[in-house]
Amino acid sequence: MNPLTCIDFYKADHRRQYPEGTQIVYSNFTPRSDKLAVKSSFYDGKVVFFGLQYFIKKYLIDDWNKEFFNKPKNEVVKRYKRRMDNSLGKDSIPIDHIENLHDLGYLPLSIRALNEGEAINIGVPLFTVNNTVPEFFWLTNYIETVMSCMLWKPITSATTARQYRMMLDEYARQTGDESFVDFQAHDFSMRGMSGIEDAAVSGAAHLLSFKGTDTVPAIDFLEDWYNADSDKELIGCSVPATEHSVMCMGTKEDEIATFKRLITEIYPSGIVSIVSDTWDLWKVLEEYAPALRNEIESRNGKVVFRPDSGDPCEIISKSLDILWDKFGGTKNKKGYKVLNPKVGLIYGDSITLERCENILHMMLIRGYASTNVVFGIGSYTYQYVTRDTFGFAMKATCGCVNGVDRDIFKNPVTDDGTKKSATGKLVVKKIFGEYFLFDKQDGIDCGELREVFYNGNLLRDFSLSEIRDIK
Repeated sequence: MNPLTCIDFYKADHRRQYPEGTQIVYSNFTPRSDKLAVKSSFYDGKVVFFGLQYFIKKYLIDDWNKEFFNKPKNEVVKRYKRRMDNSLGKDSIPIDHIENLHDLGYLPLSIRALNEGEAINIGVPLFTVNNTVPEFFWLTNYIETVMSCMLWKPITSATTARQYRMMLDEYARQTGDESFVDFQAHDFSMRGMSGIEDAAVSGAAHLLSFKGTDTVPAIDFLEDWYNADSDKELIGCSVPATEHSVMCMGTKEDEIATFKRLITEIYPSGIVSIVSDTWDLWKVLEEYAPALRNEIESRNGKVVFRPDSGDPCEIISKSLDILWDKFGGTKNKKGYKVLNPKVGLIYGDSITLERCENILHMMLIRGYASTNVVFGIGSYTYQYVTRDTFGFAMKATCGCVNGVDRDIFKNPVTDDGTKKSATGKLVVKKIFGEYFLFDKQDGIDCGELREVFYNGNLLRDFSLSEIRDIK
């Protein structure tokens, strides 16, 4: 993509609309409201900041260098002018500012940001942006569109994953062993996401809180942009698993033979997940599984049964009872039932925060440890969201015109207060573990907002392990 045209059309001529003598535009990116957010009882009014480093490396450095600064000026200017002329009218948008930027040779911007991986209160800016060369004041908000487009999703997904993590941690504390929670929420979302990049970005956000995933590009993403190394650390993992086509091809009449071949010949050891409701889940659990009990229990591993339809709370409740009855188990130190380690359950159809919490509560009151079940978290969770889920917006709050600073703000009389912006230069301070915004500041001390990008260069380079370590 040409970074010059990764914009809404109205951005193209804002340069001439600012007051004559404008030298600095200073903006911030903030989650303004959670009134549309899906919340569990574990939601604490915070979003998890994630994705800026990826955006800087790919969109501000790689793309601008490759598609603009490293190409001949006449080529990039001609391409830009053609797009503007054909859509807005011939010569409607001047090109001198584009030529001057190419001559400069770098993006004259400064970005100050909070640490990625931190949980930040709603209403607190995650980062600020301003130009560093007066002539290019127009660039600050020129890149707003692509910044908003590419950043709201990883933050939203990371925030959702954190809610699942807090929920699963708490139920594990109440009913048994917390060590398994890393793998208890498994990312199944890729096929339902709006493109490969969306799946990779959201899937990487999931992996801040968990290590189970079927979204392979998410692991590549974290190696490419967040200094992860799968040779040295566990970024994400999965297990062999069947799909309905496999079971169907084995035929309904010979389904038990398909199960037997899978667990004795194809996967004689390790964990294998087998979709079990292609025809009759209850027959699989009540007849086929007990008939194969010797084969299952003699394996060095676990057979995980995967229901994939119906009311998840009811299906999981009945499935647990059957597996407990047919395979037994033990009671842990807290008095909750733990299935025979040779068998397990995973459910991944339309799981939501609410459904997950209902299932965990059901298991608790029925005496089952929460970690008996793995949840497949899919696009029903990660795709049913928008930029408005947390009200993300990038707004200018300060400028400089003819050498004089101007504190600016918006506060629509027709709004309920959600769109009211901060005013002036901003400082974010961490007080007793919570982040707070202070506006109308002098801009000398920015508090926790630390420079991560300056004049085309990345200044701070977080690793996945650093982000995961943030609590």
